[in-house]
Amino acid sequence: MTHPRELPSASVQLLPPLTSLSATAGCAAKIAQVDLRAALGFLPKRSDLRVLVGLETGDDAAVIELTPEIALVETVDIFTPIVDDPFDFGRIAAANALSDIYAMGAKPLSALSFVAWPMADLGPEGLGQILQGAQSVCDEAGIVLAGGHSIVDKEPKFGLFVTGTVHPQRIVRNDGAQAGDVLVLTKPIGTGILTTARKRGLIGDADLAEAVTNMTTLNAAAAEAMIEVGVHACTDVTGFGLLGHLANVLRASSVRLQESLGARIDFDAVPLLAKVRDLTEAGVCPGGTKRNLAYAAPDVKFSKDFSEADQLLLADAQTSGGLLICVSATKLDKLLVALSRRDVPVRAVIGQVVAADIPGFIAVV
Repeated sequence: MTHPRELPSASVQLLPPLTSLSATAGCAAKIAQVDLRAALGFLPKRSDLRVLVGLETGDDAAVIELTPEIALVETVDIFTPIVDDPFDFGRIAAANALSDIYAMGAKPLSALSFVAWPMADLGPEGLGQILQGAQSVCDEAGIVLAGGHSIVDKEPKFGLFVTGTVHPQRIVRNDGAQAGDVLVLTKPIGTGILTTARKRGLIGDADLAEAVTNMTTLNAAAAEAMIEVGVHACTDVTGFGLLGHLANVLRASSVRLQESLGARIDFDAVPLLAKVRDLTEAGVCPGGTKRNLAYAAPDVKFSKDFSEADQLLLADAQTSGGLLICVSATKLDKLLVALSRRDVPVRAVIGQVVAADIPGFIAVV
């Protein structure tokens, strides 16, 4: 039997490094928040009572009520190669797309794929390995990769459209944070910096292994824990970085509560992947991370001795990052126990939601 990562030798084509074929990598390819907000401003506002979660709060997925007991959760995530191994690229892309479903407290139901591929240059073999990688993660999630769409393109791109379900009264939104909530993060940060370093040839595959493991790990167990305990809000940390996604939660929650919420972050408590701090201090940083910091900086106060490198770490564009959970202080211990019981290795308490003069203001100490 052929190994899942192998194809018959007669058909194998030696592929160039996938990351050499794209200008950006993974979720760092996202359009900058300032530009995205400007573009969305052109979209006419529409009202539909069936849409329980839409564009207004910038949440991780859309939620449409089907019946009083069932709501449909829909999301899509597509990006350029973040690693050179096509099988791993497929795994990472699938885990990243599924993360939006888990962040909403929903269960995935099915997935469709989208692929843009330079077929004349790369042939079908590498694409086949990407699809195999994606299916392996879908298998782990208990869903089928049921179809998709493909186009020819000079730059490879791959991702999934994922559908899930949730009870309309049990949606975990990004706008439910409350003052006093504790912030819990379930994966380390630094994937943008590490993958950029690998693309530039500054580190080897072994140095990237921890990041690949994290990016291919589903957030299913962490989601199960937060659903069991009951939390106020959640989002996953991806292309806008920790600061960007936290600020989105704070602003959305401020609108819902009609009071200004901010946060205090303990930098030393934020889990980092190995070598990322040294690499950032050496000037290794993706363009998406720099855009993230420029956008976030006006509403962030760093301690006076905070280096620019450490600021960039908190804005690093993540791919398939962890869940950022806002939980009541009275339920924190229960959440940490629930995460531990499900063998979630990272369950970092990184800060707290606080009242603020400016919605989305973040103090980093």
